[in-house]
Amino acid sequence: MKVQEWLGEDNKLAIDIWEKKYRNGNENFDEWLNRVSAGNEDLKELITKKKFLFGGRILSNRGLNKEGKKISYSNCYVLSPPEDNIESIFEAAKKLARTFSYGGGCGIDISKLSPRGAVINNAAKSTSGSVSFMDLYDLVTSLIGQSGRRGALMLSIDCTHPDLEEFIGIKSDLSKVNKANISVKINDGFMQAVKNKTDFELKFIREETGEEIIKKIKADELFHKLAEMNWDYAEPGMLFWDRIKSYNLLSNNDDFQYAGVNPCAEEPLPAGGSCLLGSINLAEYVTQNKQFDYVSFRYDVKKAIVALNEVLDEGLPLHPLEEQQNSVRDWRQIGLGIMGLADCLIKMGIKYGSKRAVYTCDLIGFNMAEASLYSSAILASKYGTYPKYNNKVLETEFFQMNASTETIEIVKKHGLRNSQLLTCAPTGTISTMLGVSGGIEPIFANYYIRKTQSLHNEDFEYKVYTPIVKEYIDSNNITDDADLPDYFVTSQQLDYANRIEMQAIWQSHIDASISSTVNLPNSATVEDVKKLYLYAWEKGLKGITVYRDGCKRSGILITEPKSKETSKPEGASESTELKRGDVIQVKDDVVGKKRKLMSGCGTLHCKAFFDPATGDILETYFSKGSSGGCNNFMIGLSRMISLSARAGCDVYTIADQLDSCGVCASYAVRTATKKDTSKGSCCPIAIGKALIDMYEEFQAELNLKIKTPPVVKSAKKQTIQEEKKGYANCPECGESLVFEGGCNTCKSCGYSKCS
Repeated sequence: MKVQEWLGEDNKLAIDIWEKKYRNGNENFDEWLNRVSAGNEDLKELITKKKFLFGGRILSNRGLNKEGKKISYSNCYVLSPPEDNIESIFEAAKKLARTFSYGGGCGIDISKLSPRGAVINNAAKSTSGSVSFMDLYDLVTSLIGQSGRRGALMLSIDCTHPDLEEFIGIKSDLSKVNKANISVKINDGFMQAVKNKTDFELKFIREETGEEIIKKIKADELFHKLAEMNWDYAEPGMLFWDRIKSYNLLSNNDDFQYAGVNPCAEEPLPAGGSCLLGSINLAEYVTQNKQFDYVSFRYDVKKAIVALNEVLDEGLPLHPLEEQQNSVRDWRQIGLGIMGLADCLIKMGIKYGSKRAVYTCDLIGFNMAEASLYSSAILASKYGTYPKYNNKVLETEFFQMNASTETIEIVKKHGLRNSQLLTCAPTGTISTMLGVSGGIEPIFANYYIRKTQSLHNEDFEYKVYTPIVKEYIDSNNITDDADLPDYFVTSQQLDYANRIEMQAIWQSHIDASISSTVNLPNSATVEDVKKLYLYAWEKGLKGITVYRDGCKRSGILITEPKSKETSKPEGASESTELKRGDVIQVKDDVVGKKRKLMSGCGTLHCKAFFDPATGDILETYFSKGSSGGCNNFMIGLSRMISLSARAGCDVYTIADQLDSCGVCASYAVRTATKKDTSKGSCCPIAIGKALIDMYEEFQAELNLKIKTPPVVKSAKKQTIQEEKKGYANCPECGESLVFEGGCNTCKSCGYSKCS
């Protein structure tokens, strides 16, 4: 099979995702499928039929250790919380860096660190507090690359910590901790105090000195601040920690405790724990008569549990840290989840959030949990239980809610192979590749606005329909999306109570947690956010985040065309003004010119490409001759000049920057001895002068008036807040982003980043 057959001949987006993110080198689809499945024929069939996919780390990394690559199959880890001393704090940073270098994301809880002002016995006399060390871990995240992107990080703190208020407000300064997600571990006592409008105690005892730091706060006032930050900045998320601890397969095990959560919060994990992810595509189980095929679904869930256990065993020695290898060996957590729920319900003609949808999800969720427990017990009968298993699993609320009589008996007899089985990750990239909705989320929008830009024509905006919507429109000959049935409900049309009820029913069948974002309209108030979080706690959710359209944290795709101000060009040579961050896409009709330059190291070939209507420079390409010079430097310089030109910088401004490069020793020697060098004192300066020469020559050919070289002014001073507003556009393709399940996801190229 070819990848075009699997994903669709014309599905360029999906094919691009597969080629850029998951294919290794030049392997074809069959080679990729063999590598990812490792000989498991059942798994091959599931992937081929688009019924199941591993998480991205497994799809891209499985088997590459045989090529000598340092990789992990786990998407994310939770590190041991740093102890309250400088050695442990920096040891955590070291572990973070090592884990990032293998491609894994991390969660770190900072609740053990002393609050601001605590007495310490060193030169500082008192500590700057737990929150101050968030910058350290954020810096590590920004420094360690992962195939062109940065690692994902979650920082959390307990709601009883005296630094809680400072932690909550840290992201109001948009220059702070912008590479990490942050969450507060909320306990039931705090939420009861919120409901009762009573005081709540924040307390920390420093073991080294015995110092007690105690604060009394008004719980409802702090809760209001939490909601206000979420309303305006979409963080910090809330982790309902007592629910996390009490509703799982290990809640009765005295030897177990959670250390934190992974970056998207769908996996609470012990110290060193990791999550191996895979997701079932529910959209593929709807029959022709709009019924859900529970029989084949249960059968395939069991296959997926087997496949994830195979990956766990294979990947055990590949974890970057010893504490991770030990934790995975002892507890054997896996995370089977779902994608395509919204598509599934639409195919069944069911409105997301309705009572019928909740009932249907209850049935699907129970069958998924029950089949997973049964499959894990069968594996335990063959290979043994996870090393720290005990029979208290049978007494847990989660097990009793989700096990049939047959499964109870087989678990009594054989135990379980895994201490954690189910989760719901965002699935941003893999679901985009398959063309279905992510995680448990509703459809974000029926369509997205795409914008085309050029320097010499009017900008155009047009609709790109979500795949399930386009499929319905095409098959039913609909010309206006307003004529879609009412079960095509989108995230911003959905009442938040219905959204929470959907997550609550799924949480009752998920032993880990769910990464989930409630998208709110711009008109939502802080009071709406407070009601949402209170209802989420009352309904038994383990965690949730909100995103209000138009809040100060950028990153959401536009769903309606924005009104725009356009001005009539004064002449053909005037280009459309670009907003900060916009980059022109180069068409094939550019006109090229070239110059051969002589540098201190030898010949240098300089090519420039211009807009045929305006004469503006759009792209450059430089290469060295047969001797001397660094070709990689030339390629890098040409790309940066091209980017600057397509972002709106004129040729004179670019040349002015190049003119500041100074004198090259080899250039000066050759100029003095051979006197054949091009005008300038180094390669960049010579290139700048050549670019101006070619630009002015082409302007003359077009009979256009050459623009007056601008006076280069220093940029107006911007506040950090203005510069750090986050990004509304994808860093890979420039399209807008949607914020789903704690992740910024691009529906255009498949980029996904938790931040």
